[in-house]
Amino acid sequence: MLKYELIPGQLLYEGSISPQNLFAPTACPDEVVLWTHDATYLEKLHRQTLSAKEQRHIGFPQSPALTQRELVIAQGTIDCCLYAFEYGVAMNVAGGTHHAFADHGEGFCLLNDFAVAANYLLHHQLAYKILIIDLDVHQGNGTARLFEHEPRVFTFSMHGDHNYPFHKEKSDLDIALKDGTHDNIYLPLLENTLQTLISQLQPDFAFFLSGVDILDTDKFGKLKVSMPGCRHRDEIVFNMLRRHGIPCTVAMGGGYSPDVKTIVEAHCNTFRAALDIYF
Repeated sequence: MLKYELIPGQLLYEGSISPQNLFAPTACPDEVVLWTHDATYLEKLHRQTLSAKEQRHIGFPQSPALTQRELVIAQGTIDCCLYAFEYGVAMNVAGGTHHAFADHGEGFCLLNDFAVAANYLLHHQLAYKILIIDLDVHQGNGTARLFEHEPRVFTFSMHGDHNYPFHKEKSDLDIALKDGTHDNIYLPLLENTLQTLISQLQPDFAFFLSGVDILDTDKFGKLKVSMPGCRHRDEIVFNMLRRHGIPCTVAMGGGYSPDVKTIVEAHCNTFRAALDIYF
């Protein structure tokens, strides 16, 4: 998508970041992917043997380039985790592929980058209690299923009730929002919920999926969060995590406003909020 080029371009142009703030990941090794995804499914991605039905569920026709892209995104999220330990926060311009399950992809997601990275941290004993904060307008169904029996990872999804996926999985905490939810409902609900979760769970690492499809301009989101409200959402998350000393990896997630400038501005606001709070 065009936004993945425009976001860093805008941040560089305005001076919010410099080229030294950017990194380009390699592809995630199969060994690491297999801590999350099934071997048969990964082999299908490599050999390009997904069935027509499997491709329809994903929403993309299979291609070697698409598989490579997903492997690079997954490694990028792992790399972000390592940077987050050093700087407090790190951002993946892409990522947030939360509809991918262990054995199949859905909703334009092939591999679940947050799940791959979380399992990497657990495997290497870099984290012991992980909180996934999924604020995309769509429920993180793949993430919920992948960690339903993993007590070290708590999945929190705050999403539109009447939106994709229409069959929801069970996260550790789901908050389903009514169509037309405004800032005055969304923001206090998020702040109170997140404060309670952090107090109860005491996580030592967090993932934040900062989808901007919650905007009132979004074609598919059905919520009515304003552009300033969306930035305030990011500030709530970052301020709370920083106050509690919890490193955070961020992925951009979805955004489908008709004007690409709106999408880019909202995503750039996430970076700007992180810069203001952490640096």
